[in-house]
Amino acid sequence: MGHRTATVAGAIIGGHPNTSIGHGMNEKDLIEHWTTARRHIIAAQLGPIFLLTSTIALLQFGLADAELVVRLAAAGILLASGLLGAASEIAAAREGRAVAADLAALGATTSLGRSVVAAAPWTVLVSIVAPAIFVAIFVFLLAALFVPGLA
Repeated sequence: MGHRTATVAGAIIGGHPNTSIGHGMNEKDLIEHWTTARRHIIAAQLGPIFLLTSTIALLQFGLADAELVVRLAAAGILLASGLLGAASEIAAAREGRAVAADLAALGATTSLGRSVVAAAPWTVLVSIVAPAIFVAIFVFLLAALFVPGLA
């Protein structure tokens, strides 16, 4: 089979797993970066999920009846962890899309490489849907914390 090449951002690349793109990243390197981005997405979700779940549990034990400053602190912690988690998830998703674009330009030769390229559109779930779900849950928890009789 012939070796094909293409030009992407001034770099000569080819359709072989050992051929480099840009600054020496080959298909294997790109797949490893994709895997790292996936791990970052998962890790970024753990903190907010734990805190949201803990807040729901604490509401059952009277958090909604705590002093205002305690409820404000709880809301602030949820907001901060959600914002940081969302920022991390969005950045990792953006990196994942970049990896998939580079793999597509490289002409991924492995099934795994082609799978990464095919999965790229799903990163929108991480960039848009997951933060939207967090916001909805956050709003419901704010209501439970600050609207009398809802908790």
